[in-house]
Amino acid sequence: MKIIADLHIHSKYSRATSKQMEPAVLELWARKKGIDLIATGDFTHPQYLAELKKHLAEDGSGFLCLRESERLRDSEIERLRKREVRFVLSGEISCIYKHNDKTRRVHLLILIPDFETADKICADLNACGCNLKSDGRPIIGLSAKRLAQICFDANEKSMVIPAHAWTPWFSVFGSKSGYDSLEECFEELTPKIFALETGLSSDPAMNWRLSALDNITLISNSDAHSPANIGREANVFEFENFTYEELYQTLKNKDREKFLYTIEFFPQEGKYHFDGHKNCKFVCSPEESVSKYKNICPVCNKQLVLGVDHRVIELADRELGFVPENEIPYKSLVPLQEIIAECLQNGKNGKKVNLIYEKMLERANEFEILIDLTREQIKNISNELIAEAIMRMREGKVVALPGYDGEYGIVKIFSEDELKKITPQQKNLF
Repeated sequence: MKIIADLHIHSKYSRATSKQMEPAVLELWARKKGIDLIATGDFTHPQYLAELKKHLAEDGSGFLCLRESERLRDSEIERLRKREVRFVLSGEISCIYKHNDKTRRVHLLILIPDFETADKICADLNACGCNLKSDGRPIIGLSAKRLAQICFDANEKSMVIPAHAWTPWFSVFGSKSGYDSLEECFEELTPKIFALETGLSSDPAMNWRLSALDNITLISNSDAHSPANIGREANVFEFENFTYEELYQTLKNKDREKFLYTIEFFPQEGKYHFDGHKNCKFVCSPEESVSKYKNICPVCNKQLVLGVDHRVIELADRELGFVPENEIPYKSLVPLQEIIAECLQNGKNGKKVNLIYEKMLERANEFEILIDLTREQIKNISNELIAEAIMRMREGKVVALPGYDGEYGIVKIFSEDELKKITPQQKNLF
């Protein structure tokens, strides 16, 4: 069975996160998107863990399901549901510590198969003096290696995955506080670190430039802070049993028969793709940073925040375009609401965009629309303009203004001249 999985999100207990990030709402949005497996997020937060135990039930698969009494009812979404949405216990932890005379800030994604393991990990972290009540994504003073060992001691099938591995401030390869290799970070535990999250600002092709990652399974997740953003990146599997064990073995063995492809942002849309200074409104490519500006902002004369592309180039031992033999393919998509917004030339959170979005979901879920439906089928549930936009997106025909220093980039499908020529009649549905 084909499974679409988003393995990294946050709950309402994380900072700057929607109060709707809770199981019942997540299950509803997973069905809208076409997601079969969704992370719980934030299992280390004691109040949220208690809620998860109340609202979700273990079913013996290593995954969880929403209790029937908790499910939000929506007649159209109910009609579209093909199978039950499953949850996997997950959390992201921020490790800030000194190692080899340098302050490190590494975020790790943790996936585990049951509440018993969650209780053990939380108990051990509390015993180490970690304040798990402070935030859904807690900051702890333990090293990434020490946290990994705690997780493996609690359950040998725990998955410890470097989160958004290239972002400047909080990642294993980040330009501000990371490492140059997984071995430098995890030392003798490195063989147990078999997967890596590429993050919104990089895609697999960028990561393929490092031969050191050839045997690492690259995954992509939304890191969503609001329900509408789940699935903006995801993973597509072909599973026989749909269990935690099957997920574990697929990622551990980089099983290309079962791991079909990842769903990606165009990396330029990520908020750390290029170099720059947000406050100075200055952005540049890595090549310009080095050759023209010597990594110094020409506006304020301070060190530039070096983005993901810069850091990849720094560590790369291959040219862009190299494809390893055992790579997992990927597809770059633009979220449906963004496509509709561009066609209507309205904000993506506007009422008209949302109305059209929900109307289209009456006929198919978002991933079916973005990946599977034919041009004619899309036209029949929207209009010719939206169908054309989705066809162009599938072919990679987009124009991107890269994000930098915390500022999201902009991906456009139509040129400014084309947008000016769009008539009100072309925006009409059906």
